[in-house]
Amino acid sequence: MKWTLAIVLAAGLAMSAHAAEKIKLGVMAGAEEDIAQVAVNVAKTKGLDVQLVVFQDYVLPNAALDAGELDANAFQTQPYLDAQIQAHGYHIVSIGWTIVEPIGLYSKKVHKLDDLPQGAKIGIPNDPANGGRALNLLAANGLITLAPGKGLNPSLLDITANPKKLKLIELDGAQLPRSLDDFTAAVVNTNHALNGGLDPRKDSIVQEPRVGNPYGNFVAARTKDKDRPALKTLVEAYQSKEVADFMESKFKGAILPAW
Repeated sequence: MKWTLAIVLAAGLAMSAHAAEKIKLGVMAGAEEDIAQVAVNVAKTKGLDVQLVVFQDYVLPNAALDAGELDANAFQTQPYLDAQIQAHGYHIVSIGWTIVEPIGLYSKKVHKLDDLPQGAKIGIPNDPANGGRALNLLAANGLITLAPGKGLNPSLLDITANPKKLKLIELDGAQLPRSLDDFTAAVVNTNHALNGGLDPRKDSIVQEPRVGNPYGNFVAARTKDKDRPALKTLVEAYQSKEVADFMESKFKGAILPAW
C-alpha cells in the first residue's frame, strides 16, 4: 500500500508540474475576438491556457497590459502603439504579427471616388494613429495632399491641398459605421466595419493595399516579458495554419494573416 500511495503521489506531482500555464490576453470584441478564440484553441494543444479579456474601447487594452492586468494583448498597429507610448509612457513592445485589416472608405450616398461632391463630409477616426491612417488612405487616392515626411502618422494640420474642400470630421472609430448617414463617406477600420454589418470586400469604395500593408496587428507584451516562453507559444498559436484557414473561411480576404 505504501508503494502504491507513493506512485499515486508521484503521478499527481508530475501532472501538476505539467499543468497548462495560464495567461490573460486582451482583444477587441467582434471579428478579432473570433480569430483569437481559434488561437486560444491551438494554444491549448501546446499546453497554454489563454483567457480572453474582451474590450470595446481601443484605449483600455494597453492600460490594462501596462498595469499587469493582462499578460498580452492583440489588437493594434505599430503607429497606434507608438502614439500610446508617447502619450502614456508604456513599456510595451510587439512580439509577433497576427492579422492585417485593410482600412476602407465607405458610403451610403456615393459608389465611387469621382462621385464625391465638393465640400463632402468625410468621417475619420479620432485617435491619432487611425486618423493618420485614414489621411494616408485619402492621400493615396488623390483626395488630399499631405506634407512630405509625415510617414504613418500625419495629422489634419499636415494637409497641404484639399481640392474638393472635403470637410474632415473626427469621430470615435466604433461610432463611424452607425454614423454613415451623417457623412458623405467615412474611413472605417475593418473590425468596426464588420461589427457594423458592412462587408469590406463589397461595401468599401477604396481600401488600403493588401500586400505590403504597414499596418499589421501584433501580439504585444510588457518589455520585461518579451522573451517569456508562454508568450512565444501564444504567437505560434496565432501564426498557425488553423488561424489562417479560419480567416480565409470566415472572412474571405477581408482580414488577412500578417505573418
